[in-house]
Amino acid sequence: MSWGVNWKASVGLLGVGIKYLAVTLLVPLVVALVYGEDIWVFLVSMAIVAGLGFAVERVDPDPDLGPREALLFVSLAWIAAAVIGTIPYLIAGYGTASTIGLQTGSVGAFTESIANALFESMSGFTTTGATVLGEISTDRHSHAVLMWRQLTQWLGGMGIIVLMIAILPEVAVNGAQLMESEAPGPELQKLTPKIAETARALWLIYFGFTVVYIAILYGLHLAGMAPKMNLFNAIAHGFTTLPTGGFSPKADSVAAFSAVVQWVVIPFMLVAGVNFALFWHVLRGEVETMVKNAEFRAYAGAVAVVTAVLAVLLFRGAAPPIELGGATQGVAENSLRQAAFQIASLLNSTGYATADFAQWNADAQILLMFAMFIGGSAGSTGGGVKIVRWLIVGKAIRRELFTSAHPDVVRPVRLSGNVVDEDALRGIMAFTILYLVLFGVSAVFLSLDASRIGVQLTMLESTSASLATIGNIGPGFGRLGPFGSYLFFPDTSKLLMIFLMWVGRLEIVPVLAVFISAVDGR
Repeated sequence: MSWGVNWKASVGLLGVGIKYLAVTLLVPLVVALVYGEDIWVFLVSMAIVAGLGFAVERVDPDPDLGPREALLFVSLAWIAAAVIGTIPYLIAGYGTASTIGLQTGSVGAFTESIANALFESMSGFTTTGATVLGEISTDRHSHAVLMWRQLTQWLGGMGIIVLMIAILPEVAVNGAQLMESEAPGPELQKLTPKIAETARALWLIYFGFTVVYIAILYGLHLAGMAPKMNLFNAIAHGFTTLPTGGFSPKADSVAAFSAVVQWVVIPFMLVAGVNFALFWHVLRGEVETMVKNAEFRAYAGAVAVVTAVLAVLLFRGAAPPIELGGATQGVAENSLRQAAFQIASLLNSTGYATADFAQWNADAQILLMFAMFIGGSAGSTGGGVKIVRWLIVGKAIRRELFTSAHPDVVRPVRLSGNVVDEDALRGIMAFTILYLVLFGVSAVFLSLDASRIGVQLTMLESTSASLATIGNIGPGFGRLGPFGSYLFFPDTSKLLMIFLMWVGRLEIVPVLAVFISAVDGR
């Protein structure tokens, strides 16, 4: 009896997903038609992706997935999405030699182009928000390519596997195993008897919030309160706020828009960090489910406390004076808005910015890095370790300390009144340790690899680069600040960060489980 992975089944089902992913290219194609830009880029891209999908599907037209095959499929699906996402960038010429100053036709230019396109695509689908495109604007990049860049984050936000389960019967057959492998957080919440219905419910809630948000942003424009928030910008930011992505068609992110827009963005970023299953309960009239949820209370409490501390730091001069204005009333409002925005953005891994926090003092930057470690809620589109894991890790440590003094006492770990299964507890501890180890080792590698080509990274830059990619956060500190770029890193570092974004989105364990199964073969 073989305990290996039936890779053909995983790859065959992957072809189904690739085939239908070609349909998503219709969105930037419509934008290309409206603006008269890059029409052929997306027509050719659609043809390539559709052809690739049909070809890969032939590997196994009738796949049957077991647990290992499900893990492999999920891992491959995210790589495939990122690779497919590079096609429009490469055809349109973004990230090529002319962009980065290499000699056209050189081997270095070719590899750099591939690395840049794959980095940007993986950053999009994993909703990381780190960029290597340099200055972002509709003057330098077409509206259609920028919209594709935004759309990749929206597709990846709730999860491409969840989307496939919701709309493709071929994938829904193995839905429970697939969602278990992709879902952010320690366990999957099944809201309805059929897993496909659960997937559709989550995507409808996600879609509904996106539509409401876009309508509000464009409504502000029509009311004259946000002159720069035209329909293109409203849709573009709608595609990257709810998935906690952070890409913006503006070089200075949300700082390009009025204070009113910034106040509107804050609550939607916070919503994106909440477990979407709780909104399903709220829509059913079960508001107490959200109110009594321990993770939601911890999330709200963390946001409130860290925001308050940062607001005080900013009011007392943690940011350059030019960012906070002159009058006391203006400084107070700006301090609160900047604090609320940056914490809402970084705590749940959105990555938007209204100020260059890389210029803030050390106390404020350390507080922001602390917020990055917290993460959003399980079942949200937020990245990071997740609030629920920190809660359970804290309770587990407390239990160990208690049982050390009282060895005869049996004391289970409880969350929201429910006992946490010991297997789940071990999985959470393993994930947290793996996350921290991978983060630390990667930070050291990034620093050494950059110095190899004569680029010296500060400790804050190397650690924030590692944390921002494995946590799917996006911006870091120093040259990696909210208005900076990852372009100067060598290809080897970019490949490592692509790997970090991938395993960070899949929360490490599914990817490592696939490797272990393949190596052991039993």
